[in-house]
Amino acid sequence: MLSRRRLRRQKPRNRSGAAVVEFAVISPVFVAILLGTIEACSMIFLRQTTELAAFEAARVAIVKDTKSDQVQQAAKNVLDTRKVKKYNITITPTDFQAAAYGTYIRVEVSAPCGDNSLIPVMFYSGQTIVGQVEMMKEY
Repeated sequence: MLSRRRLRRQKPRNRSGAAVVEFAVISPVFVAILLGTIEACSMIFLRQTTELAAFEAARVAIVKDTKSDQVQQAAKNVLDTRKVKKYNITITPTDFQAAAYGTYIRVEVSAPCGDNSLIPVMFYSGQTIVGQVEMMKEY
């Protein structure tokens, strides 16, 4: 019985520095997870943008009497609006204007991850994201 009273009367230990130490231990892990999440979301947005630009360009390319400049401009409108840097647009076949009905026209849009990243030295530097769409030429 006496020991229980002593336990109740004891003052709690001083833990004033424990929170600072715990924060110092966990903060690098938390920051790495946070930056990784931001970087992954940025690359998902870039992937979606390249695919959308390729789709819009392919829609223009399959129409009869379309010029190469119009196809390039359709992709550039999307890419420039979303502030994508150093992109490349490829149309296959290159003479798609002369292609017969039923020919598949492929538009490929690529962009380097490092130049389009919020944090260029993180996980995706040196990689390229490619969006591609293939559609059949109309009458």
